[in-house]
Amino acid sequence: MTTVSAALDVSCLPDYAHNWALVDVETSGLIARRDRVLSIAVLTFGPDGAPTGDFTTLVNPGCDPGPVHIHGLTAERLQGSPTFDQVAERIGALLQDRVLVAHNAQFDYDFLAHEFARAGLHLPVARRLCTLALNRRVEPPTADLSLASLAAHYGVPQTRAHDALDDTRVLAGIFRASLAEAVRLDLQLPLVSCPPRQDPRFAPKLPKTPCAYRNPGPLKPGNPLVQGMKIAVTGETEIARIELVARSVASGLNVMTSVSRHTSVLVANDANALSAKARRAVAEGVTVLDENAFLALLADVRPGTPHEKHAPQAPVAAQPPAATAAAATVPRQTEPRQAEPRPAPKPFGRRRVLVLGGTHEEAAASRARVVEMGGAAAINLSASVTDIVLLPGGESDRRMARVTSLGLPVHDPAWLGTPAPEPVDSPLGAGASTTEVLPRGGVLDLPALPTAGRWHLGASWARQTDCEIDVVAFVLDEDEQVSCDEDFVFYGAPESPDGAVRLLCDGPTEQSITIDLATLPPAARRIAIAAAIDGTATFGDVGAVQISLTPGNDAQATAQAALDGTTSERTLLLAEIYRRGAQWRFRAVGQGYDHGLEALVRGYGIEVA
Repeated sequence: MTTVSAALDVSCLPDYAHNWALVDVETSGLIARRDRVLSIAVLTFGPDGAPTGDFTTLVNPGCDPGPVHIHGLTAERLQGSPTFDQVAERIGALLQDRVLVAHNAQFDYDFLAHEFARAGLHLPVARRLCTLALNRRVEPPTADLSLASLAAHYGVPQTRAHDALDDTRVLAGIFRASLAEAVRLDLQLPLVSCPPRQDPRFAPKLPKTPCAYRNPGPLKPGNPLVQGMKIAVTGETEIARIELVARSVASGLNVMTSVSRHTSVLVANDANALSAKARRAVAEGVTVLDENAFLALLADVRPGTPHEKHAPQAPVAAQPPAATAAAATVPRQTEPRQAEPRPAPKPFGRRRVLVLGGTHEEAAASRARVVEMGGAAAINLSASVTDIVLLPGGESDRRMARVTSLGLPVHDPAWLGTPAPEPVDSPLGAGASTTEVLPRGGVLDLPALPTAGRWHLGASWARQTDCEIDVVAFVLDEDEQVSCDEDFVFYGAPESPDGAVRLLCDGPTEQSITIDLATLPPAARRIAIAAAIDGTATFGDVGAVQISLTPGNDAQATAQAALDGTTSERTLLLAEIYRRGAQWRFRAVGQGYDHGLEALVRGYGIEVA
């Protein structure tokens, strides 16, 4: 088995010197709580690059092996192999006191955590590192960040894709080269702390039955209930709460766990109840009924308006970004158009510019100018950075030493004035990205993805402060409200009940939300993605937040934006994916709020204890 060479020796560099365990698993599916590990390979080595151990085995999952056409592991081939609990202790010994390394590491980690939990054992992994996240920081000139593309770029031969043993050998070569690039660029490694995931609180709750009808609005005195009305219940009830909810759902009502201005009825037997729901109902003018009055109306619920059913989205080409939402609503022309002249390239069409120094406002204005001229604003030094703009004070930035050693061109702010356009045959054009760079408020029509495809919205920032930043998502209906508390995806509930929206942690300064548009409930009209700071720091302290939208975890980004210009804000609405008719769209938002996450959560209809 080919292993990592001694060229990886970083034992003299404390920030990079770790004991490593490279892991690859093949599985029967994609959902760790449901599917099983079919094979595993582990390779360990020390900070000096010397191998210290390896292990590989097939695993009998005791279930259907799933997509055999991908991994080639048939039930007959797996028969007679050990079960996971029979090899778990040996695997645990290799992982103990080492950083787990994998390509898309959260996937491998989650599967191992669930397998160890089924075996009644603790997964001995305190930290993990994802080579996918590491290469997002390095930004090599590849078409995407798949294992195959990175192997080709770094010169690592790959013989058997989706074979755990060969994938681990390939991973070793990619990790060696990626780590060398991280050292060259002085990049911080995206190490992620890994508390045990065996706690049952991590398991998503059973999906709430989606209401099939649109919300008709508040209940007016003397009027009947209508299917789709949002109701909530507070306090003690004469019949069992579960029965009351079941009868309401069966009648076509939308039972909520909280009260908002869009709630039609609150059921409360105690007119003087002081619960949070009751107080909110009074504040919002929501009709309050006792149980008997509600049951009388429940006997004659009128028909509602079903949610629109959209045909599956046909593949479409991504549309150019629009500066505002209004500009993006112009109907498309249906008549054939004559070919338009090719637009002249913008001055920075192939440049990725890192701004160093200056006040927060000055740096934000400079990054906005880079985007205005067609370039991309970088927030970290990476292999894709082509130019540096040095504002006052930038000379003392610790990255300047690395910039000098790399020989990157350094410009003063005047360079952002009126630079000459690059020639079309500029060497910067080689391998140029097709990613759309969106301004704040920019809109993009989303092309359809293949079956089982997921959009990944990644957010990353420079490590300017030690504050914790949480990326969250809300699945919203036509009232801009969640249908249930579980439509709020955050670190404490990292997956929606139906699995359509998930939170992934890729490193201390990057997190991502994945969205499967095809499995969203019919009431879903918008997914809002936000970031919130835990503590007293503000986004003015953090600086720019870069967002990127990719059609898969390792694909080239479809769109990206640098969200900047915040000062005192503690919560930042990053982006939204929303439906207009049958078409899904993406908008880079960048709207900040001085309040914390709690106020945003309440605004979307979730009660916070």
